[in-house]
Order: sequence, then C-alpha cells, then structure tokens
Amino acid sequence: MKKGQVTIKDIAKELNISCSTVSRALKDFPGISPNTRKAVKELADKYNYRPNAVALSLRNQRTNVIGVIIPETVHFFFSTVISGIEDEAMKEGYNVMICQSIESFEREADSIDALMSARVDGLLVDISRETSDLAHLQKVVEEGVPMVFFDRLVEGMNAPSVIVDDYQGAYDAVEHLIQQGCKDIAHLAGPGNLIIGRKRIEGYTSALEDNEMPIKKDFIVECRNGTQEEAEQAMDQLLASGKKIDGVFANNDMAALGALKSIKKAGLKIPEDIAVIGYSDWQFCSLVNPSLSSVSQPGYEMGKEACKLIFKEINKTNIEKSTIKILDTEVVVRESSNKLGVIQPLAN
Repeated sequence: MKKGQVTIKDIAKELNISCSTVSRALKDFPGISPNTRKAVKELADKYNYRPNAVALSLRNQRTNVIGVIIPETVHFFFSTVISGIEDEAMKEGYNVMICQSIESFEREADSIDALMSARVDGLLVDISRETSDLAHLQKVVEEGVPMVFFDRLVEGMNAPSVIVDDYQGAYDAVEHLIQQGCKDIAHLAGPGNLIIGRKRIEGYTSALEDNEMPIKKDFIVECRNGTQEEAEQAMDQLLASGKKIDGVFANNDMAALGALKSIKKAGLKIPEDIAVIGYSDWQFCSLVNPSLSSVSQPGYEMGKEACKLIFKEINKTNIEKSTIKILDTEVVVRESSNKLGVIQPLAN
C-alpha cells in the first residue's frame, strides 16, 4: 500500500474489486456479500481510510463547515460565544473555521474572502470596530451564502442577528450606581459607529433622566479602542479637570480596569470615593483588587442561538431575514461598586 492518505481506489486494487463495490461496502449498501463487506472495512481500518471531504462536498454541494469571524479570541466573552457555536455545530455534524479580525476592517474583509473561497456553508460574523463599509458583507448576501450577525448589530444588512440588550444592560448598570448613592456618574463610552456603543450611551442617559439627574456631555468620554491604557488616560483627564465624579460606568471591562488604575493613582478610594462598573464580566473581574462589578453577557447562549439561526438559513427554513434575537444581561455586583456593603437586587 502506498504512503500517505489511502483512497477507495487503493483499497479496491488490493482486494481486486471495483471502486464502486468498495464504496457500497463502506456504506453498508445491500447486495454486497458479508465477506466482501468485512474485508473492505478491515482494510479501511488498517490503513486509517477517511472519506475525501473535498470530493464529498463537491458531490453534496456542502462542505459541512461554518465560518466564524470574531474581533479577537483573547476576549473571554468571545471565547464563550465560540464554545456555544462549536457545541451546536457538532450536534449537526459541522466543523467550524474561526478567523479573528483584531478589530481591523481590512483583516475582516480578507477573512470573508478566505472563508468564501473555502466554500463554507454559512458565515457567523461579529463585525470589527473599524467596519463602516459593508460592501464585502453585501457580496456574501448577493452570492446567496447564509450569514448571521451576532453581538454587534449591523444596520442595512439583509441577515438575521443575535444580540444582547445593550440598552437595558447599560441602564441597569447606571441604575445600580444610583442605588449605591452615586450622583455624578461618568461614562467611558465605546465607539460611536457601533450600535452597541450607541445603545449603551442611550441606556446610561435614560437611567439618569429617569432618576431626574442631569446629563453632562463632558462626563461622556469616547474610548474608541476600549483598551486599559486609553481608559486610564481618559480617567486621568476627567479627574485632573476637577469634575466631581463619584461613579463610573465603563463600556467594557478593560476600560473599567483603566479607570480603577487611574482612581487608585489619584489616591482615591474605590468604591467609597468613586464606584466603578464595567461590561462583559471577564474572568479577571473577580481576581482584581477591588473585584470589579460588571454587566454579564450570555456569550455561550449567544453562540448557540446564532448557530441555530445559521442552520435554519442553510436548510432553507422559512426565517425572516430581519429576525433579531435579543438576549438578557445581568448586573454582577462586586467590591468596586458596592458602596453600601450589601448586595441589593435592582428595582424593577
């Protein structure tokens, strides 16, 4: 037997039978004698024969592969989303190809091209922070490849989406700070071109309005890159300006971490002087000092739901392209915002 991957032709040659007989024996088709079936399967096991996936995909018009594009794999939230996607895909006999954009529009567009060239059966996409031109995504729709967006909603695209209720998550975070006695709350905001960033600002302002508290535009600072360093600098400037601040709602946990560092550096106490809450509930939130309060997102559930939608698309189930599935968030209270020293349930 030759070295390398064994084919049906190799098995047929060694047993002196036809390729079609080998194929039927491997699939337990009727009309194949028990002895022949046994001989074929024993030889296939001996040489670790595997069906040619490329040939099967050409014959079946499917690759049984889903392409996934995420901003970054190091983010705890995205890793939980991937787990949900993979678990659901495995149930359907599918594999998953994962690309990360590193929040780059160019890398995202290149990843779309690569996955399309690999003839994936569908795409699950979380757009990058830089993405505003949607031509590469529109091309996917035009070519009839099923696509589902998750985490970040994309306006103007004819494709289903799975998101969390970012407005309500932000509202609940600010409401929690208010319940802790905060009256002057700053917001380290995300990029304004992303809907999630705008929704979190809306939640922040609505919570202030509903509690008859003034909205101060200079208390909203965009941290476009969402890094710890960027947020630390923004918080340094807020504190240096002399503004009275007793609470901070950060667009993500890395920004919240930057705020914690800046506040400590200024010699202020957390949460006694300034309470802080982030968004996403990364694993490190319970490990830093003080432990970081955060808005928890159901990443695993999001991955599963996005995967279910893509299979409905692949199987041509009747599904509205405008479908948006919205998942709930939860405020996880830890030391960084717990001014009162007790965990209080949010008011409804």
